[in-house]
Amino acid sequence: MFVSVLTKVAARFVRDQRGATMLEYGLLVGLVAIAAILAVTALGTALSSMFTDASNAL
Repeated sequence: MFVSVLTKVAARFVRDQRGATMLEYGLLVGLVAIAAILAVTALGTALSSMFTDASNAL
């Protein structure tokens, strides 16, 4: 009885793709967030240096 129920539950999880899709979207959002943080950090450093140079030139 218990093995039969366990087998049915396992088969349902194998057929259900919603969890895998949610995980994929989560990973994608995480990678985009990391890329955005790196881009903003690099751009911020470049802009800071550019404004410092402009300020020193004045």
